[in-house]
Amino acid sequence: MDGHGKMGLIGENFDPGLVVMMKEDGYESRSGSDNFEGASGDDQDAAADGPPKKKKYHRHTPRQIQELESFFKECPHPDEKQRTELSRRLGLASKQIKFWFQNRRTQMKTRLERHENVILSQQNDKLRAENDLLKQAITSPLCNSCGGPAVPGEISYEQHQLRIENARLKDELSRICALTNKYLGRSLLSSASSIPSQGLNSNLELAIGRNGFGGLNNAGNTLPMGFDFGDGAMMPLMKPMANEMPYAKSAFVGVALAAMDELIKMAQMDNPLWIKGLDGGMETLNLEEYRRTFSSCIGLKPSGYTTEATRETGLVFLRGLALVETLMDANRWAEMFPCMISRAATIDVLSSGMGITRDNALQVVDAEFQVLSPLVPVRQVRFVRYCKQHLDGVWAVVDVSIDARQDAANSQMFPNCRRLPSGCVIQDMANNYSRVTWVEHSECDDSAVHHLLQPLLSSGFGFGAQRWVATLQRQCDRMAMLMSPDIPGADNTGITPAGRKSMLKLAQRMTYNFCAGVCTSSVHKWDKLSVGNVGEDVRVMTRKNINDPGEPHGVVLSAATSVWMSITQQRLFDFLRDEQMRSQWDILSNGGPMQEMVNVAKGQGHGNCVSLLHGSAINANENNMLILQETWCDPSGALVVYAPVDVSSMNVVMNGGDSAYVALLPSGFAIFPGISPSYHGGQSNSNEPSVKPDIDGSINSGCILTVGFQILVNSIPTAKLTEESVETVNNLISCTIQKIKAALTET
Repeated sequence: MDGHGKMGLIGENFDPGLVVMMKEDGYESRSGSDNFEGASGDDQDAAADGPPKKKKYHRHTPRQIQELESFFKECPHPDEKQRTELSRRLGLASKQIKFWFQNRRTQMKTRLERHENVILSQQNDKLRAENDLLKQAITSPLCNSCGGPAVPGEISYEQHQLRIENARLKDELSRICALTNKYLGRSLLSSASSIPSQGLNSNLELAIGRNGFGGLNNAGNTLPMGFDFGDGAMMPLMKPMANEMPYAKSAFVGVALAAMDELIKMAQMDNPLWIKGLDGGMETLNLEEYRRTFSSCIGLKPSGYTTEATRETGLVFLRGLALVETLMDANRWAEMFPCMISRAATIDVLSSGMGITRDNALQVVDAEFQVLSPLVPVRQVRFVRYCKQHLDGVWAVVDVSIDARQDAANSQMFPNCRRLPSGCVIQDMANNYSRVTWVEHSECDDSAVHHLLQPLLSSGFGFGAQRWVATLQRQCDRMAMLMSPDIPGADNTGITPAGRKSMLKLAQRMTYNFCAGVCTSSVHKWDKLSVGNVGEDVRVMTRKNINDPGEPHGVVLSAATSVWMSITQQRLFDFLRDEQMRSQWDILSNGGPMQEMVNVAKGQGHGNCVSLLHGSAINANENNMLILQETWCDPSGALVVYAPVDVSSMNVVMNGGDSAYVALLPSGFAIFPGISPSYHGGQSNSNEPSVKPDIDGSINSGCILTVGFQILVNSIPTAKLTEESVETVNNLISCTIQKIKAALTET
């Protein structure tokens, strides 16, 4: 027997604990105590020249057996020097040592085969029984409501689940094939390929199939859509478990695979599936063509829900793998999109993926998506996120909502939005850039959305792909500027490089808290107030801060509203960020002009910066207050957020100190592209182009302005809020909007 054959591979990775396991299973060895002498090749040659000799049987002593077994656990393949040492120590011939180890390895292989055969037989019986039940269920489906036969027609929920289960069974069979190939040295893929697939939906067959991806200039390559771990066997995405996998989790695998297949196709297909807007603007989905091409992987659209689907492609200054890591970390993902994600949390990790590439990673995520307006409810979604590396330097990350029937324990959660296959395809480019194709596709209940914001959402600009790509580009530029030692054109007098980072970190927290106040995120516990003099379009809320060092302690009042402005987004943005014009609307300016002390650029775009303002020379000595301000503007919208801070705290920050203890309450403005409230468009069902609001307002010459204020009304957390405080904040909002309109009308 060749000691370096297939059994040698097992010996090299031998687990000593396996010997104990085999003895517990009842496999007693004879080779440990018995050995045949004279069975060598030399003896066999001698026997060929004369009559066969009787084989001499030799039984080892208990001490010899114990020594050999102990050495076998440490080294199943002793070399000649080790065999000689064992021979000298045990009083045995070198050939006896060699044959004992050969026989021991042979019996270990036999035990492994026998043990694996038992396991495979049990699993095969189980799969056969489950398949029989599935066949019976397919032939006679029952209605969940009445218990009678299901009416033929569109695919029923039961059939959909059976198809998902079929895909899971195929994955289980592939796992068995992989185990067989690993331990027995032969593959069962030939038997796996004989399983008929006529009953599988095409979207689920990709679990063991391959799909082309011609849209990434790789037409000659094929992308594995299953779970290929390098040995030719398609493995299930989730980790094997000791007990049977819960059915809901196995269903998530099928849904994730189907969603990945749909995302890839939607990313590479063009007209007639996608229709470009005016002047090559944002692409919207042709719903009729979509229904002809795809079948839903999460069930039919609920009654009253509207469909939103957009696509956008852009270059971002970030390597693909770094972007994948950000998307697969819920906290970093939320930090990357602070104005769009109010909260994100990973509920479960079904698979952590392969190595640093995160290939085949699968998670269950809870998230809240927001538009910066109190007139748009936060969208709460629970979905599975699946990451797949298709080629070297090419990834795809897809999200798809968990159907309530698949997640029965949480069937009443997140009722206002379903996330259809959405996500991005990422391809590494030259010079550390990545090409990102983003697809956003959802079905939502927008009945609670104010009529002013409904055109923004139905046109795809509220939660659409353009906002995601624009935000990603802006945030990647911010990270690049943060790491750069020198920023051309930035006025950083009196601030150290560490202070610049600390200042940007403080501004990021300020913006995050502003968004949470405008949209009433669940991050903070807000209590909504209803006061007679407050209009329906103004939302007033209150909360108490006791422990957070980043905010002043006491009762915090937040008020926000959104209004239509008959001026362009760019003009309104330039006005609000101009420190010389600030006295026309900001009561913090004390009626005088403001001056910019520090300016830290966050990107190449106009007005994309963090700045520190102080009062003019006339009133500068009257108080120790400064104003920290962050601004940005791009085709998806604009933001101006500010908060008063004291001089001593900012001195610490600008010298690189910890900004977490700087207490601030932010206020500010969010501006959205101009889509008139009279616009009644939506998703395209024909070849008509969609509306494309431009950054200069060339379509409707207007924009939507959201105004939000957070004010400390009482420094005692237990104090009761008075009606006068609410009216004061309400009047502040009304007066600010009127002053802005009056100033812009005059100019």
